[in-house]
Amino acid sequence: GLAMDDQRYLYVTDWIKNEVRRYQLGEKDGTLVAGGNGQGDGLNQLNYPRYLFVDRDHSVYVSDNENHRVMKWVEGAKEGIVVAGGQGQGNALTQLS
Repeated sequence: GLAMDDQRYLYVTDWIKNEVRRYQLGEKDGTLVAGGNGQGDGLNQLNYPRYLFVDRDHSVYVSDNENHRVMKWVEGAKEGIVVAGGQGQGNALTQLS
């Protein structure tokens, strides 16, 4: 997924590296803003990040597809917060499928 914030930073999900990076226009390497600690279900990990949204405070919300959860990463955080799902795949109120 791709998103751009109000300061024209581009955010990109990388499902192979299980991370989200932020880029200034013209920048090659970017800054890690979510994940980047290998594939997994820890609060500092992602497993097939797919879609994302960036709010006014530059917090990044990521659909962590294979963990069936949505994670929020506050700017500068080393780990995320589960804001939806995270209790496995299913139809219960605490689950996503």
